[in-house]
Amino acid sequence: MTPSSPAPRGPAILRDVAFLRLWSGNTASGLATWALPFVLGLAVLDRSLTAAGLGLVLAARTIGFLAAVPISGVIADRYSRRKVVLWAGLTAAAAAPALALGLGRSVPLMAVAAVVTGAGQGACRPAFQALTAEIVAPARRQQANAAMTLAVRVTVLVAPALTALLATVLDTGALLVGIGLLWLAAALVPPPGAPGGAGESARVGFFAEFAEGLREARRHPWFFAGLGALTTVIATGYSATGVALPLVSRDRYGSEAVLAGATTAFVAGALAGALLIARWRPRSQGWAALAGLACYGVAPLSLLLPVHPAVVAVAYAVAGIGIELFNVPWFTAIQREVEPAKLARVSSLDFLFSYGLAPLGLAFIAPAIDAFGAPAVLGACAVLCFLAPAAAALAPGTRHLRRAHPVS
Repeated sequence: MTPSSPAPRGPAILRDVAFLRLWSGNTASGLATWALPFVLGLAVLDRSLTAAGLGLVLAARTIGFLAAVPISGVIADRYSRRKVVLWAGLTAAAAAPALALGLGRSVPLMAVAAVVTGAGQGACRPAFQALTAEIVAPARRQQANAAMTLAVRVTVLVAPALTALLATVLDTGALLVGIGLLWLAAALVPPPGAPGGAGESARVGFFAEFAEGLREARRHPWFFAGLGALTTVIATGYSATGVALPLVSRDRYGSEAVLAGATTAFVAGALAGALLIARWRPRSQGWAALAGLACYGVAPLSLLLPVHPAVVAVAYAVAGIGIELFNVPWFTAIQREVEPAKLARVSSLDFLFSYGLAPLGLAFIAPAIDAFGAPAVLGACAVLCFLAPAAAALAPGTRHLRRAHPVS
């Protein structure tokens, strides 16, 4: 068993008022991000939006997200991170009434509003990461990042029932306006960060500043190695199980119970993983994180054979634990190792490749299953989930998620 060092002692991170405000704002943005597809799905059920319209609106949001992430990384390093969070939240909040106005009337209007919403979502992600590093002391950042991810997982677990309950008293348009209020909270609640932009003194062109972020990322071989592993796991394992799990639940087990059970087990596992990593400090933190990431491979493996449904649920719980054993140290290492003036740009690369490319994986998995069959695709995805983190572990600095040979 890998030896570990104790977590730093001190008051619970949520007793820190500044962090509590940051945590609340980030949680509001996460809830708003999650809620939009669910509420639009309710719109399909009540026939105020077609399935094709739903796909178009969600695709438009993804386009806005992908376009905004690299731009916001540069802006958040040039100006105040707090101001970027403010304007990103206000932008997404302003788009919500337009979504509600277009519901049942104009899908193009909803698509335009979704692009704006996605842009606000994409703009706030790297800014929140950099703002966390400004507000939280280095010794407490792992605990802070664990608290952030706990909020996300609790939201995913509780929010469906809460939204369905609200839908009994509010129509879909009102729920969309409610999403706007969540974005408003994300904009207004977080505390002030550093006074001014971290990189305000060196003004060059956008592409030159973005290139500076790339050069900073290249100074940390462990970053690109870990990012490659994370992108591979999300684009293969996560996408494959997202497409195959509903099919296996329906065709092999004859009900949606396995789908619901596995999804719930994954979230429960992620909650357990976040609680564990809030206190655990492995000596070889990077290798432990990559081992956790590799655990996602058991999810597609569990769908290969007609095993008992409980085996599928356990596999998804293990995958959930593993993903948080990776996520929390990963975010903490980026905040610790990257030059503060370039942190938002490097964080934007993380979000752009890992989460931004996930839709491509989803788009290719279904045709691959049709062409080669589910067992072949699931088996290949499981192998990639195991091999990608193992390969990343060979890169310099990945054992501790630190630069192996600092440049003088």
